[in-house]
Amino acid sequence: MSASVTPAPRKARPGSRAGALFVSPYVLFVLVVFAVPLVYTVWISFHRFYFTAPGTDVDSPWVGLSNYRDVLTDPVVGRAFLNIAVFLVINVPLTVVVSLVLATALNAKIRGRAFFRAAFYLPYVTASVALVAVWQFLFGSDGFVNHLLGSAAPDPSWLVNSHLAMPMIAVFVTWKQLGFFVMLYLAALQNVGGELYEAASVDGAGPVRQFFSVTVPGVRPATTLVVIYAIITGANLFSEPYLLTGGGGPDHASTSPVLLMYQKGIEQGHPDFAAALGVVLIAFVMVVSLVARKLSERGN
Repeated sequence: MSASVTPAPRKARPGSRAGALFVSPYVLFVLVVFAVPLVYTVWISFHRFYFTAPGTDVDSPWVGLSNYRDVLTDPVVGRAFLNIAVFLVINVPLTVVVSLVLATALNAKIRGRAFFRAAFYLPYVTASVALVAVWQFLFGSDGFVNHLLGSAAPDPSWLVNSHLAMPMIAVFVTWKQLGFFVMLYLAALQNVGGELYEAASVDGAGPVRQFFSVTVPGVRPATTLVVIYAIITGANLFSEPYLLTGGGGPDHASTSPVLLMYQKGIEQGHPDFAAALGVVLIAFVMVVSLVARKLSERGN
């Protein structure tokens, strides 16, 4: 009977150590910027917490679910989440459809293709304040669009209308971020084989049929990414309602949860309420993103 041989322990390869060394700055960044603030936010949400001057010691008593009860029973919070739901219903489908159509057009061999790609990407890298000024010029009460429409212009105007404010913000964000999503789809289209289009053409499929039979299935993983990213960015809406509608007006018709967190936590001095609202918002985004991903995978 032969004696058993114990295998020698594996030594870490130099490449794995180098990889860990290169990854460590990003891991540290995630811990410092995301993980630590998230844990601290959860801690604040279960306490009565106040902002104080440096060096001042103030008790932060445990209040359990009191802050969450205040959040879930506040009608303004309910309105904020309803606004975000309206925003996502408009923004996400519009983003997917328009960015995919534009990416398909820009992927073709057309004159000035580089110019159009840069033109669509320009609003995404431009400061929101500058773009808001353009939007105010177009859709303000005395804006260019109202002058064109004359008596057919809505009253109250676009951005001060309780029914139109949030849809207008959704269209604005779609336009602003369109270039980023077009670039995502352009990258995905490079992986769709040209032979698929040739086979579809041989079978008699025209451009529209090729788009739905080849392009749409071919970029479905990218569509899942676009949908989830649009949901996350939409749920974190802040600067657009803050700048376009003067802080969530009219009558909270464009208030978002993140804007409400700022108003409650910073302006009104209730960071414990804002922290609880932030935790609820994280749960909301996770649930909606998970549902969207399951629906996308079911389509596969």
